[in-house]
Amino acid sequence: MIESTLVSVDVLALRFDPNARTVLLGVAPRALEPFAGALALPGVLLGRGERLRDAARRAVTGKLGVPEEAISASGQLATFDEPSRDPRGPTLSIALWSTIDATRLTGAGPTWTQLDDVPPLAFDHDRIVRDCRPMLADRLWRDTTFTAGLLGREFTTAQALDLTESLTGDRPYPANLGRTMERVPGLERTAQHAAALPKGGRPPSVWRWTT
Repeated sequence: MIESTLVSVDVLALRFDPNARTVLLGVAPRALEPFAGALALPGVLLGRGERLRDAARRAVTGKLGVPEEAISASGQLATFDEPSRDPRGPTLSIALWSTIDATRLTGAGPTWTQLDDVPPLAFDHDRIVRDCRPMLADRLWRDTTFTAGLLGREFTTAQALDLTESLTGDRPYPANLGRTMERVPGLERTAQHAAALPKGGRPPSVWRWTT
């Protein structure tokens, strides 16, 4: 049995849906008070001697029901120390991100909500999502583990544009984004092209992570 500390690990579990062309956030109703029945980010109390990434995996698998093999990557974002954030007493919350491989999801899984339209959440989780949004946007194309975790092994230029717009709020010019991606270590433009877009135009290029 894990001996808990007064440090909470709350996770922004993210996946990119190429059909909806947006980033989705995993949330789940709380089983216990406080806020029983209210939606919340998956979170657990950090165990003594436990690594943050292990606690994040425990939160995502235990609270969201996501199989461990579907968690493609995780990392740390920020610490929230508002004394009144938990009605049970003062706790620190360390927010982490985890990227989810949708092809490895099984069963009903968690509730997925658009990152741009998250419903009210328990505790201070609304603030955590709001404050972490710009941090996530800043990681895109800078943090290859985070970016690859969202896009998968191969993806198209169109999907890269959709992901960038979903996280940053701005849709870049394809040529500008292409130049950015060409400078990303371990990423290459292949000779392949995806199917042409419904509205016509040049078929988008396919990109692949080499590392």
